[in-house]
Amino acid sequence: MNRIAKLAGLAGAGVTATALLAAPANAAPAHSTDGRPPVFVQTDDPAGNTVVAYDRTDTGSLVRAGSYATGGLGGVLGGSVVDHTASQGALAYDSESQLLFAVNAGSNTITTFAVHGDRLVRRQVLSSGGSFPVSIAANGDLVYVLNARDGGSIQGYLRVGGLLVRVPQWHRSLGLDPQQTPEFTSTPGQITFAPGGHRLLVTTKNGANSIDVFRVGLTGPSATPTVNSLPGDVPFSVSYDRAGHVDVAEAGPNAVATFTLNPDGTLAPLDSSGTGQAATCWIVSVDGHLYLSNAGSANVSRYAVADDGALTALGTTATDAGTIDAAASADGQFLYVQAGGQGEVDAYRIGGDGSLTPVGTVTVPNAVGGEGIVAL
Repeated sequence: MNRIAKLAGLAGAGVTATALLAAPANAAPAHSTDGRPPVFVQTDDPAGNTVVAYDRTDTGSLVRAGSYATGGLGGVLGGSVVDHTASQGALAYDSESQLLFAVNAGSNTITTFAVHGDRLVRRQVLSSGGSFPVSIAANGDLVYVLNARDGGSIQGYLRVGGLLVRVPQWHRSLGLDPQQTPEFTSTPGQITFAPGGHRLLVTTKNGANSIDVFRVGLTGPSATPTVNSLPGDVPFSVSYDRAGHVDVAEAGPNAVATFTLNPDGTLAPLDSSGTGQAATCWIVSVDGHLYLSNAGSANVSRYAVADDGALTALGTTATDAGTIDAAASADGQFLYVQAGGQGEVDAYRIGGDGSLTPVGTVTVPNAVGGEGIVAL
């Protein structure tokens, strides 16, 4: 209780005893009624953001199971076409608490859902502590959101049981130029916990061409980040391979690059490879393979990544128009790729050699340009 009381003090007088003493949600295991893990897709609809739940069949195809309003609004960054938040991680799942987190870019809020198989129960709608939230990440008792506008910022929350408490002191500005255009490439793209959960990585895209690394713990984030400058690379999104390296989708040269994350927060380059495609912006790591979404080419680039970070190109796989955010199932068998042109999700079976075999496509209602996908 001493630790809880100390952290409650950080959150200010607005935190109630009920929130601090809330018991963990008694959520059922995150499987659909037929025993298969579900897939959740965010619409980012400016008229009312929604998370659509899908059941996964034996073949990996998707069957719609329900829709759940977030209680907030989607939003559209200036200049965007198929990727309205221009981000990775607009929807995130925490297996420990069995909570799903969504950003509501148009209303400057985040939503938490308790996950009961393929059913969601909305728990909270909270301020994002900034303007236009685009990415969210969870690790243990900590949750952080990335706000894209007004120069960019991050905001931290403490999870107590099944509820989040926003801690105003866990807010950090990124200091980007809010007037830089085009907006969708000049705003930050992702916030993510590094393996181990003690550091937060933020990609700034063309806003600063950097990856900012914050130390983080139960006392909050470091006052300032370690700034890793990548001139002209437009670092858009990040994943982590099985060796723990930082894998980056670079929209500037349309490339993928691997790095070692040093204890001091600096990034040491290992390898890089041009995809030869257009608008390489999103990245997923699956058991020794990397998948990069190329929005301008309507395909996914496939790579093998060795334990030393070396990259081997394996070719491309076609998708529907506007290839954007993607997620792999927890068992590594399937990849689900959002195609923002028509608001679709393309499903693929992942082969042992990294190949992708199409197994079906669904159209998500009111999700043209929407981003945010989680596969359990």
